[in-house]
Amino acid sequence: MRLAFVGQQVYFHYMALEAPTDGVEPRFVDLQAGAVREQLDAFAPDVVVVFRPELLEPGMLADLDAVTIGFLTEPLPRPGRPSHPDLETRLGYLRAADPANFDRIVSYDPYFLETVDPIVPVWRSLPLPVGDSLFADVRPASGTPRALFTGRATPHRDGFLDPVKHDFPVVHLAHGVSDDRLVGFMADSDVGINLHNEPYPNYENRVSVFLAAGLLVISETLSPRWGLVPGVDYVEIAQPWELWEVLVQLRRAPDAFRTMRLNGRRKAERFRASALWPPLAREAVADVLAFGSARRGAPSVAVP
Repeated sequence: MRLAFVGQQVYFHYMALEAPTDGVEPRFVDLQAGAVREQLDAFAPDVVVVFRPELLEPGMLADLDAVTIGFLTEPLPRPGRPSHPDLETRLGYLRAADPANFDRIVSYDPYFLETVDPIVPVWRSLPLPVGDSLFADVRPASGTPRALFTGRATPHRDGFLDPVKHDFPVVHLAHGVSDDRLVGFMADSDVGINLHNEPYPNYENRVSVFLAAGLLVISETLSPRWGLVPGVDYVEIAQPWELWEVLVQLRRAPDAFRTMRLNGRRKAERFRASALWPPLAREAVADVLAFGSARRGAPSVAVP
């Protein structure tokens, strides 16, 4: 089976399958490099996964002879909860997605499905996978904890990060660091910090990435938690002073949270790309062959 991934390489390459696994040959097509359809036609995939399907040109995959999956990766308004201007903006982007491009839609968040279904009905919900190359063993900690945060600066995040940056070595990677460069930064860190973009509930993929790298994760409340247990697999915080307090504890006893790091690293195996992508691709093919699709292109693939 040939499995193609389409998306912005800087954001999504490290979530894809990196090498042939379980009879699946992968390839990544950078959405920002152009000539997407030409590259797909040359590769002749059996299955295509598109990260952020709302960014794909209308009709681009409508007649492609493959099973096509759109993977929703952005937070959206949840029914019954207060919305936020940022969420409404993202929902506006999603409304531009062309359902005719996709046989099935997968979402990283199960809690906004009622919002999404009238636009693009969701078939499955699962966390974004983590590329196998990002996994590492838990390393011994020593001295002042070295913390890492990846993501753009926002007033909400700065409210947590600015106080601790005065007292601890915190590396803030705002944009454009992924794959091997990200691995290097994580190898030099003890702690991975996760903060929401804005004050609304979410589960950010950086949590899975930091756990896979063997870091102690300190995070705002996660929703969904995808099986992670606060106080067992990661440290959960709600206020900026709590982040500072945890780092102070680590400075006094660098390995105080080693058991938690080991627990988190074990749980990260459920996010491993090579364990998630092959079965998902095969299940999508089987589902389309069994139940059909409204997309114009009629897939002719069979489950290997």
